[in-house]
Amino acid sequence: MYDRFGLLINGEWRGSSDQSTRTVVNPATEAIIGSVPMATEKDAEAALISAQQAFEGWRNEDPRVRSEKLRKVSGILCQRAEEIAGILSSETGKPLPESLAEVQAAAEQFEWYADETRRVYGQIIEAGNRQTRMQVIYEPVGVVAAFSAWNFPLLLPARKIAAALAAGCTVIIKPASEAPGSCMALLQACTDAAINRGAINLLTGNSDFLSRILINSPVIRKISLTGSARVGKCLLHLAADRITKVSLELGGHTPAIVFRDANPVLAARQLAASKFRNCGQVCVSPSRFFVHESLYQVFTDEFVRCVNQLRLGNGIDRDVTMGPLISSGALDTALALIEDAVAGGANILAGGRRAAEYPQGFFLQPTVLGNVSDKTRIMSEEPFAPIAPITTFSDYDEVLTRANRLPYGLAAYLFTDQLTTAVRASSDIEAGMVGINDVSLASAEMPFGGIKESGFGREGGSLGIHEYLHAKFIKTRLM
Repeated sequence: MYDRFGLLINGEWRGSSDQSTRTVVNPATEAIIGSVPMATEKDAEAALISAQQAFEGWRNEDPRVRSEKLRKVSGILCQRAEEIAGILSSETGKPLPESLAEVQAAAEQFEWYADETRRVYGQIIEAGNRQTRMQVIYEPVGVVAAFSAWNFPLLLPARKIAAALAAGCTVIIKPASEAPGSCMALLQACTDAAINRGAINLLTGNSDFLSRILINSPVIRKISLTGSARVGKCLLHLAADRITKVSLELGGHTPAIVFRDANPVLAARQLAASKFRNCGQVCVSPSRFFVHESLYQVFTDEFVRCVNQLRLGNGIDRDVTMGPLISSGALDTALALIEDAVAGGANILAGGRRAAEYPQGFFLQPTVLGNVSDKTRIMSEEPFAPIAPITTFSDYDEVLTRANRLPYGLAAYLFTDQLTTAVRASSDIEAGMVGINDVSLASAEMPFGGIKESGFGREGGSLGIHEYLHAKFIKTRLM
């Protein structure tokens, strides 16, 4: 699959300087898909030189020209959607409709930032006298080191690359080792759209090794990561030595609160669909379900009914609606969380076991747990898996305290038919994004990101481009 790709440095695909490689495995079959290069220090240095040399030319490109090129990337992605979706499903196991939707979402990022590149507005500040002029302008920060996760291996790089290029920055992207192919296809689309040679570069290999080389380089002026809190903290420590600008999206443990006045059936349908998308491996997926005690039975009945309609299997099969977990380690972790929850008093309402019909692949039955105690691991550790832990609450103050008790704050979902409850709860919940009677929080025009240990900075929307710009104040005295 990767024969026509590899490392992209200065506009050319190549192998690693020492010809070392690593294999990529299909999580649905455990078969080896192919091998990708393991970048060396020499390769990383070449990428740094490439991005640095390309920066002046790209930042000075007419914004209208940058806009046209980004829009062309969007069109190429749409033209190649079937091919790229096939790569996505092979590497992650996710169903083809989800992979096709991810390609469309990636294309929309480039379409959005094709417009934003022409809308980097400054500010005129009124001075205290007629001899002084004051203004703020925005300039690209420089070369960006971007690191992305495997659960959305095309969309996550697209968010970073589109915004960075729109701002006038150049990029070195390190895609997820588990699923690098779709990111490679994205960079090929950028190359075919005539993005300046060297403005985008790609390195595959050991993440820890490459991050240290890139972040310690004076060439890098901005770091963008989508990953775990553990990795985010490590990168922050590295960035602190050079005081490098950083934005982090580190996942969370998203509460979904179904208040007493909500429609429990409609809430259950939306939340079930959101929870089991991409086999539950979604950072904004609802992962702690707080249902008012008066609605619990109706909600769980409908939720389990929806879950029982899911069809488990290899994502490349057209009728499959839920694929495998990404690895054997992820499967083992999920099973351990279920075991701990049951030991703590939870009831298994659906699933709960490895899927016996798939001896190959990392398949877990879609699982629903009822009456889950807050003291169990699954209510404190994000279950990046198709497991829905449901618990009850009795009053507003109680549930907000429980929902806010963790150090994470990426997203939250609130279901209520009362305007007062919606306004009050959306203010009281500690999250960077809140959905009220809605679970769709990710699109090109929305600012995506969290608070607390879920990170800082925003991707998408009109705020996203400012992560790749710095403000310059200019004061002029007329003589």
